[in-house]
Amino acid sequence: MDSIVEAYLQRYGVSPGAQRFLRKTQKMYINGEWMGASEGAVADVIEPSTLGRITQIPLATVADLDRAVGAARAAFDSGPWRTMKPLSRERLLHRLADLVEANAAEIAEIESVDMGKSVTSARDIDVQGTVDTFRYFAGWATKIHGRTVEPAALPGEYVAFTRKEPVGVVGAIVPWNFPLQTMAWKLAAALAAGCTVVVKPAELTSLSALRFAELVEEAGIPPGVVNIVTGTGRDIGAAMSRHPGIDKLSFTGSTPVGQEVGRAGLDTLKRLTLELGGKSPVLVLEDADLAAAARAVANGVFFNSGQVCDAGTRVYVQRDVHDAFMRELVDVTRTLKMAPGLDPDCFISPLVSLQQKRRVASYIDAGITEGAELAYGGRAQDGCFVEPTIFAHTRSDMRVVREEIFGPVLVTAPFDDLDAAVAEANDSPYGLAAAIYSNDLGRVHRLIPRLKAGSVYVNAHSTLDPAMPFGGFKQSGFGRDLGPEQLDFLTETKAVWITLP
Repeated sequence: MDSIVEAYLQRYGVSPGAQRFLRKTQKMYINGEWMGASEGAVADVIEPSTLGRITQIPLATVADLDRAVGAARAAFDSGPWRTMKPLSRERLLHRLADLVEANAAEIAEIESVDMGKSVTSARDIDVQGTVDTFRYFAGWATKIHGRTVEPAALPGEYVAFTRKEPVGVVGAIVPWNFPLQTMAWKLAAALAAGCTVVVKPAELTSLSALRFAELVEEAGIPPGVVNIVTGTGRDIGAAMSRHPGIDKLSFTGSTPVGQEVGRAGLDTLKRLTLELGGKSPVLVLEDADLAAAARAVANGVFFNSGQVCDAGTRVYVQRDVHDAFMRELVDVTRTLKMAPGLDPDCFISPLVSLQQKRRVASYIDAGITEGAELAYGGRAQDGCFVEPTIFAHTRSDMRVVREEIFGPVLVTAPFDDLDAAVAEANDSPYGLAAAIYSNDLGRVHRLIPRLKAGSVYVNAHSTLDPAMPFGGFKQSGFGRDLGPEQLDFLTETKAVWITLP
């Protein structure tokens, strides 16, 4: 660990448990054992606010992935997990949730140091969301079942019923923006359904997954049921997409990478869930509470420094209230503290890497070049920081309006005609989420079916719960995480016919 990171940890009083973990030699978790990469390769893990090295993670090879998939296959085919009574699986998932909750402060510190995000939101949203997700799906372990059927047309007498059976070995490719929570979304449902899992966390943010693996071991989850393989998306992620031993692949990430994953998965006809990019539109109508809407819009785009797939990045404001709303929005944005993630008052944290900082800065430059009005912010700072940025009076042909930036950049435009605004909102290859700010619920209910998005938020943004499905339309992917709907993508339905004599 570099001295600059040591000083950072001491400055904010990071707990002894988190410091112990961050200083240890990191290893992968395969078949209940801790191991380095077979060829010994490692990658540095960089803290985003200081740019110092925290530790190193193993860079797995395809042989390491084969070992993990083989362990998951053996645990599924002949191990205890698939045949374990559902109530026993439920108890183990609750035990795992209890361990995450007991170590919440430590895990949040690890997540903050690794990814750069606010330690407060890491604790209250990421870690708590992980606990809630495991507890929710633990309850589903005993409630996955088929149905008996009265044949509707076939002559004769039959006993007909369906069985819900686990799909098999699940590969989970996890993004870097919500490493722990997104992993929980994929793991909890898969384990409740009786599947075994191989997880590849993002190479930029693998540490919370490795700390979680320690808790998997402590909870008594059988070896091979959960395997954590660290490495690059280019090598291990691509190999998972093609691997014949993986029955189902769940990927969260950018649309271009998701398209590659989907094409590769088709060769072995994998079941696929792809949760991809977004450029979520927001409609602010003239009857909205402008102060409340401004606070919610700012939170919806600047939370996690805009590194959120469903962030509300395109805001269309009814012209009569446009100027007043923009004043409220800028005033709110001025109050958002930009600071290192371990600062308890941090809201605008550093971006995850220098590469991401350069990407976001290039979009800000493009917005200015294309003639967008810079209403607030726009400057890059030391480390991986970029100020929250608001563009006004943008056009639909601008790159900042068309493309996913994945940073703290908001574009706005006034509208006169609501039908035209809905058309603008839908004029995107993405369809992950949308939001409406209005107190006219009749109008809101009429707008909801017109918006082409997997989630529609009303007078809020990014409201998530384990009981509600999450996923997108169009190039934002297909399949769903969370909710009972997710279980449909993790089980096979078998039809059984018994002919009566």
